[in-house]
Amino acid sequence: MELGKSIENQNNVVVKLAKKVIDTMANGSNVVFSPMSINVLLSLIAAGSNSVTKEEILSFLMSPSTDHLNAVLAKMTDGGTERSDLCLSTANGVWIDKSVSLQSSFKELLEKSYKATYSQVDFAAKPVEVIDEVNTWADIHTNGLIKEILSRKSMDTIAVIRCSTLILANAIYFKAAWSRKFDANLTKDNDFHLLDGKTVKVPFMTDYKKQYLSDYDGFQVLRLPYVEDQRQFSMYIYLPSDKDGLVALLEKISSEPGFLDSHIPQHRTSVDAFRIPKFKFSFDFKASDVLIDMGLTSPFSSGGNSTEMVDSPSNDDKLSVSSIIHKACIEVDEEGTEAAAVSVAIMVPLCLMRNPDFVADHPFLFTVREDKSGVILFMGQVLDPSKH
Repeated sequence: MELGKSIENQNNVVVKLAKKVIDTMANGSNVVFSPMSINVLLSLIAAGSNSVTKEEILSFLMSPSTDHLNAVLAKMTDGGTERSDLCLSTANGVWIDKSVSLQSSFKELLEKSYKATYSQVDFAAKPVEVIDEVNTWADIHTNGLIKEILSRKSMDTIAVIRCSTLILANAIYFKAAWSRKFDANLTKDNDFHLLDGKTVKVPFMTDYKKQYLSDYDGFQVLRLPYVEDQRQFSMYIYLPSDKDGLVALLEKISSEPGFLDSHIPQHRTSVDAFRIPKFKFSFDFKASDVLIDMGLTSPFSSGGNSTEMVDSPSNDDKLSVSSIIHKACIEVDEEGTEAAAVSVAIMVPLCLMRNPDFVADHPFLFTVREDKSGVILFMGQVLDPSKH
């Protein structure tokens, strides 16, 4: 399978995942999450799992093999970008109980393919310390945007950590300046129309230049490019024509394979009214519940994973994923975009002719995407940009 086809397949999974998250977890709120972060974590689990779990994850991600999946992910995660106006960095971390050790083959994979750091800890005796260590790691690798992924005040979290054997984590941090920044002096408050018919006043950015914009039946797609490096990142905004048309648009996107890849504005066009709201918010959810609801069950079942991850003195080293927790945040302003996400898997023993307008003054969907590969870094919906 060609790499481009694999990424297209994964993008089809991404929109189905986004729809499920919005339908079941959003509860009328703004949403942002990182499909790439979740996919990295799933690929790590697949690499250390038995054939049943491995094949189910590969089928879910529509990838023919773990090697192929790793190649797709490596296209984005290898060779981070570090510039003052463009930064993309990823990190993987592993925490393993002091009573067990990583299988040599899994350890080699973590170190060589995923550049993961790992630490031996005492889950049973020092669960709060483990939580603090994971949170510190998340804080560092998201440039301070996500300071807590595991709650040290939750007795349920502490109980799960206490009986854990292994924690796998992925973090992604992205910051990029627009290729053409917005003039902050032009930013003005205007009405944003909510789904319930009410309006809120929020600051809208604008400019008077041509934009990458395509009109379709019932919706528009806007592409806002960031500064270019070896890779080209862009934000895409999917705006329904009807102010209450977000649900129908999401249904259309999720039911048409290849939708994201076939709706990409290629040329700049003159625009009359042009307004984009500034927004900033975070969102977290239990990703394992969504994945199970979508049919990915074996990593979380009693069948669990095989002995390819850890060795233990008792040889009772089969693991299952207790939960996958995901948190992401995003800020969009006149300068550009800053976003971050962390995914953590806790593993336990088995146990229109005139110039168009583009006024995003009602709920819309967005993605942050690397255009050459097509990989989706972040995806979400904006229901109320006044809410942080």
